Amino acid sequence: MSEFSAEGNTVKFWLRVKPRSRRERLGQNAAGELVLEIPAPPVEGKANEAVVEFLAEALCLPRSAVEIVAGGKSRRKLVQITGAPSEETIAKLDALAQRRKP
Repeated sequence: MSEFSAEGNTVKFWLRVKPRSRRERLGQNAAGELVLEIPAPPVEGKANEAVVEFLAEALCLPRSAVEIVAGGKSRRKLVQITGAPSEETIAKLDALAQRRKP
């Protein structure tokens, strides 16, 4: 599974984004890296907005709790999630990624 950096109520992890996908889903690639497929195009920040919205909805958190801290113009992004206990956030991400493998 992906590596998570947890400290208090903050979790950081690397996420590979596949814009212009047919569906919206979180999974893992063969290397164990988290991959998020989203239908939004990678122009004018639309893909980044879709990433934040997907993760906030999936984790039942406000959008302000999800932040892309690095890789804003790259397909590989460092995401930071705050607000919920880190163990809970990691467990939810693991559960979402285990459902599907892109």
